[in-house]
Amino acid sequence: MGFFDKKFCDVCGEKIGLLGNRKLEDGNLCKNCAKKLSPFFSERRASTVEEIKQQLAYREENKRQLAFFNPNHIIGTDKRVYIDENSHKFIVASSSSWRECNPDIIDISQVTSCNIDVKENKEEIKRTDAQGNKVSYNPPRYKCEYVFNVIINVNSSWFSTIKFELTSFDRRPDSRYTDLFRDYERQADELKRALVPSLYGNSYYNNTNYNQNQQSQYNAQQRYQQQQSYSNEQHNMNYQSTMPQSRMWVCQHCGSQNTGKFCESCGSLQPQSMTNAYNGRAISYRCDKCGWTPSDPNNVPKFCPQCGDVFNENDIN
Repeated sequence: MGFFDKKFCDVCGEKIGLLGNRKLEDGNLCKNCAKKLSPFFSERRASTVEEIKQQLAYREENKRQLAFFNPNHIIGTDKRVYIDENSHKFIVASSSSWRECNPDIIDISQVTSCNIDVKENKEEIKRTDAQGNKVSYNPPRYKCEYVFNVIINVNSSWFSTIKFELTSFDRRPDSRYTDLFRDYERQADELKRALVPSLYGNSYYNNTNYNQNQQSQYNAQQRYQQQQSYSNEQHNMNYQSTMPQSRMWVCQHCGSQNTGKFCESCGSLQPQSMTNAYNGRAISYRCDKCGWTPSDPNNVPKFCPQCGDVFNENDIN
């Protein structure tokens, strides 16, 4: 058969239009029939025409059973888990008009595991220096967001895994220590208890106990951070008491305010320190990469004009 030969769906018999064919192991499937398959089904190309017909029959019966499905427990934001605790069944859908989408009705006894994968997306925040270059802060700063992914494994004839994001795409936590992060932790724990009660406890989630446990963990964390902060402050006070007091100075290269002999942002040496930083002797600069020397040791550029290397303590003669 040629590429442009007419093809017909082996399920419904309708003519398949251009780019509308969905290949099966032993036949063809039109896109209209393919839309009726379970959204969690991923083995279409390895399925036979007979297996697809059986699944479509299952999907029609599933649609009929939705009329008797009455959820009284809902977990999630964009993608939600609707649980009918009276019949011990649940569905996963992203629309409030879920009956029209024909989501698969799954018995809770079919669930073999429910896992939550918390993924951290971290991106470094950089600043613009005096030359217009993007450089890192010292210490580096980061923008974070956390994604809660749900993986439900089920014992079904048509699919074995359900994956979706519990967090909302436009409302992801930016820290592990926010109320929003703890709320998603609560939802994740609630979901695991509801779908795998034999492993995680009673399916009727005890919100009070969870909140008390989370508050206890939060209080312990706060006490630990306060102790660490107090310890660091004491260490800094002890350290600073042994160091000579320094006056504030402004770096002539990047404009940062500093108290030490070197700029905390770009590493430049304090101008007045050039004669006393090394036991009172006068110093000069010489690029350790190409050998270039500035004519004025009190006005050293940030970068070598010949090779672009950064001037720092390694270039001091």
